[in-house]
Amino acid sequence: MVEMVEKKAGPDIAEALGNINSHEEIDSLLRRYMDDDHYSRLESVTNIDVRLKIASAISICTPDSVFINSGSEEDRQFIRELSIEKGEESPLAMDRHTIHFDLGQEQGRIVDRTFYIVDDFEDISSLAKRMNRETAINEVKENLTGIMKGKIMIVGFYTRGPAGAKAANPAIEITSSAYVAHSAEILYRNAYASFDSEVARQGHFFTNIHSEGLNRPEDLPNARVLMDRHYKTTYAFKCTYAGNTLLLKKGNHRFAVDMAVYEKCGQEVAEHMFITGINGPAGSNRITWCAGAAPSGCGKTTTAMAGNHFVGDDLAQMWIEQDGTIRAINPECGIFGIVEDVNWEGDPMLMENLRKPGVEVIWSNVLVDEKLVPHWVGNGEEPPESGINFQGKWHKGMCDENGKPVPMSHPNSRCTISSSVLGNYSPEAENPQGVEARIFTYSGRDSDTMPPVWVAKNSEHGVVLGACIVSAATATEVGASGVKRAPWANAPFIPGSLGDYMDAQFRFFGNPGISLDKKPVMAGLNYFLTHSARGGESNRLLGEKRDVKVWLAWLERYANSEVKYIDTPVGHLPLYDDLKQLFSQIISKGYPVELYQKQFSLYVDNILSRLDLQIDAYSKEKGIPETLFNVLNLQKKELLSLKSRSGAVISPSALV
Repeated sequence: MVEMVEKKAGPDIAEALGNINSHEEIDSLLRRYMDDDHYSRLESVTNIDVRLKIASAISICTPDSVFINSGSEEDRQFIRELSIEKGEESPLAMDRHTIHFDLGQEQGRIVDRTFYIVDDFEDISSLAKRMNRETAINEVKENLTGIMKGKIMIVGFYTRGPAGAKAANPAIEITSSAYVAHSAEILYRNAYASFDSEVARQGHFFTNIHSEGLNRPEDLPNARVLMDRHYKTTYAFKCTYAGNTLLLKKGNHRFAVDMAVYEKCGQEVAEHMFITGINGPAGSNRITWCAGAAPSGCGKTTTAMAGNHFVGDDLAQMWIEQDGTIRAINPECGIFGIVEDVNWEGDPMLMENLRKPGVEVIWSNVLVDEKLVPHWVGNGEEPPESGINFQGKWHKGMCDENGKPVPMSHPNSRCTISSSVLGNYSPEAENPQGVEARIFTYSGRDSDTMPPVWVAKNSEHGVVLGACIVSAATATEVGASGVKRAPWANAPFIPGSLGDYMDAQFRFFGNPGISLDKKPVMAGLNYFLTHSARGGESNRLLGEKRDVKVWLAWLERYANSEVKYIDTPVGHLPLYDDLKQLFSQIISKGYPVELYQKQFSLYVDNILSRLDLQIDAYSKEKGIPETLFNVLNLQKKELLSLKSRSGAVISPSALV
């Protein structure tokens, strides 16, 4: 493994531009920008590095005043009201529901304007963009200097994970956006009262500095998200989409990934994964916990909700405990979820809360009708005749200048909601000891190749499975299109080289400290297979979204050695009789053997093409562990041998 380069980085940009040189200067500046109430609040945050970061942000951005968010209900209400007063959110018909619209040109992560700040001596992921420190200093200086004039700077203190958890990370969110501050209060645990002790316990903290500026379309070309790995600080300006501005989320996830790879290699991982608990057979009282990766827009929230005990739908921090178990926590306590295709049939518990009075929801970029009710594509409800969406006024049959139909909501429309309101929410989400994760799934939007569920033969095959996720591009990234590789569904958030990250995965999941009876079950999930890919004419799904409950239940039985399997070159497949029984028990649905044959037949040429794609792509990367190529070439060899004996399409019955 390549260790983190220990050479001295250049200056901390916030501190260099803030130009504060003593405790007295920090105190003087804080007093100048805060009234007595808010200055007294900051007296409980005594860590000098924390106070310096806040003072530096104030010095650069020069707001009219500073609001220290203590996390009280009064402070949260102030933030809600400020967001409405500023026009960042607007109230809807249902109590505690608001709508936020991003600029029409900023409906996803601005990956083309997202950079790691680097020094000359360091490498970053080949899938990321770099900006040298000198250029970054100038970018921050030119864009953040004075950007908060006429605005209130809101400072919040959070912990990414339950306070006291081994892998939780304290973080500061500094923003002029009340919408961002409001979102942070729903999605993260306010740790104002314990922030000093959490920083002392972990020995670090993350800092996030953001301002939306004037929020004009003409400013978007100059919008940036800049991440300084050495000083664990992110900067974002002239943008409002939460994926670019709520830096506690993916910005800080990147720092957590970095720490897991270079500081805690083999002991911790930080993943783009949901966490959910799956019940064992009726009467067993058994819960088996599952963590799963899928690129944004590929059903991760739906899969998380399909479990019986919800902990999280997006991110996971995991470590190996002394008892030989893998423990997992969710850095978040809420959902920033895509709503397209969320409906009563596939997502009843989420829908119940989205249509229930009194549950706090921030909507973004959906359609709002004249009665101030939100609507979105795929909700299964009768659409309104007209309304307002992200691009302005909308009506049925509306087309753009090229004659293309304008959907009533953007594909990346979102809802922001607390996890605790969900019907399957588990209190274990707040357990600092985490949950014991046994199953790890990897999935993308795969319409034509892999079966709905299969299990890797061992941890090495499992890591390779995660490294080889392929997915259709989704609306979460501005300008993305086509089909692309999505390693571990985490590649956009890996700061260092993919080789280092892969090595850390092999070391973690193959750690000899994991108990033999607690070895991870690493599996592929795919419920995007279409009829046309299996000889039909329709592009409809070959199955239903709710079928994922069955795939998860089968994995739960597999993890507890209660089902047999078919051994194939790509992994272990379920037997028909087990699935038929689970379909009946779990979702009261028949499962014809003909459907099983279509879903679980191996389309060898498709799989071989995928293997060649991955071998070619990883051959161009530096430092990829040889284990990956050994696994892929072995699968390729075995598939070719199987094809020579049984043909290009091999039914599961032929493999038994």
